[in-house]
Amino acid sequence: MMMGLRGKRALVTGGSRGVGRATALLLARLGARVGIGYRSRHAEAEAVVAEIRGFGGEAWAEAADLGDPAGVERLFERCSREFGGLDLFVGNAGVWAPDEVPIARMPDDQWHRTMQINLTGLFYTVRLAARLVADGGRIVLVSSTAGQRGEAFHADYAASKGALISLTKSVAVELAARDVTVNCVAPGWIDTEMVATPFANRGREAIERAIPLGRVASADDVAGPIVFLCSALARHVTGEILNVNGGSVLCG
Repeated sequence: MMMGLRGKRALVTGGSRGVGRATALLLARLGARVGIGYRSRHAEAEAVVAEIRGFGGEAWAEAADLGDPAGVERLFERCSREFGGLDLFVGNAGVWAPDEVPIARMPDDQWHRTMQINLTGLFYTVRLAARLVADGGRIVLVSSTAGQRGEAFHADYAASKGALISLTKSVAVELAARDVTVNCVAPGWIDTEMVATPFANRGREAIERAIPLGRVASADDVAGPIVFLCSALARHVTGEILNVNGGSVLCG
């Protein structure tokens, strides 16, 4: 019963694929009504909506460029129209450039794009979630192992995810008086299309050898901890970073 989320109003950004999709499906299976934010993958987003409706859940999808304040406003306005408010917000959308680029040669446009989506876009969404979320609500943001220990040749991504961790801790204190918890999940490697490049040419095998549990996480492996933080089981957890990386941060 404490994991049950029946009737809760949830919004998941980056919900058309990967971790966002898995999270939206799990929330819906536990009884939540789910809004799915996506940028351009209309068909995939609608497929998630159809799957949720197929097992009797309630869902809708809305396109939004999270780097555009107006687009974020439309997404949250849709949430208000459909649900009349919000109980659970999962900020999952983000980008990661697969090519290794040393900081000495990183172009301005790569740095700005990563920050615009991974950090500024999260700021826009968290700002509105803080206004709309009901007392006793939950905000869960998706960071990364890279945000805690850095990632050479991906300094833009690591910096954006590290800043997100600080944002989580700051907002957790601000919203605590309303019994709104704010937490962060920090995955390591996840088996999604985003990491197709480093997984190629036996790259995945090398990565898995560096993970104590010996495997890369699935999207479902990450969705479970996110949903736990959305549940009553985590009602006294706030400002925390939940690592989901198979123990990889324990190794050098």
